[in-house]
Amino acid sequence: MMSTRRARLLAGATLFVIAAALGPLSMAARAVPVAMSPCKAIQSEGETFTVCTVDLRRERVRVFWLGADGLPYSSLSTLGEKVGPKLSFAMNGGMYDKGQAPVGLYVEEGREMKGVSTANGPGNFHLKPNGIFYVKGERAGVAETARYLRQKIKPDFATQSGPMLVIDGKIHPKISTDGPSQKIRNGVGVRDDGRTAVFAISERPVTFGSFARLFKDTLGCANALFLDGSVSSLYAPGINRSDISRPLGPLVGAVAK
Repeated sequence: MMSTRRARLLAGATLFVIAAALGPLSMAARAVPVAMSPCKAIQSEGETFTVCTVDLRRERVRVFWLGADGLPYSSLSTLGEKVGPKLSFAMNGGMYDKGQAPVGLYVEEGREMKGVSTANGPGNFHLKPNGIFYVKGERAGVAETARYLRQKIKPDFATQSGPMLVIDGKIHPKISTDGPSQKIRNGVGVRDDGRTAVFAISERPVTFGSFARLFKDTLGCANALFLDGSVSSLYAPGINRSDISRPLGPLVGAVAK
């Protein structure tokens, strides 16, 4: 097994060394060499986060919800099996209802499958301003919902969630420095004029303030969006990771072009 020895695979003049310390690998994990993984662990304010950075000129960032059978993929492992080795990573991609349908805007391959929500209500989604992560061509964006609507963006992919974490370089005004709520959280930000999408998940429960500062101060994202907490999970075969969670709704990930 790969977990008990180093294997050397010679293809032409190229030598790949797979470290024994990687542990047991699934077939999906073997398909993506560790060096190709967009995900790595970083430290911020004494906490560990796994950050997945994607250059949209090299990979395609997209959202997923329903499979060919018309049912939600529901789990990251199922998505990994269906998409195969082209999927370099994926995580839960926005809030959803009891039927695993997106709460707000959801666009896939240019088709709007759920409309924008501007409703008021309880919970994190309605902590205004909330926002939308979108991809159009080789650029991605994170925008407040009202700004997104004003700009009349026609994205290839989009998912709505809330609250915004960082807005034009400033932390959401309703996020306290360090409030009492601590959860495992995940979110997304953009930089390099939208050419780079940055996804992050905390390795243990953190506050909203800590998570927002991660994007603003450590990751350099002028705009960032909270995707969810508690159900936050990651599929990253290049680092031998496939989290198990409750049934999920929208998912977001990167695939080879």
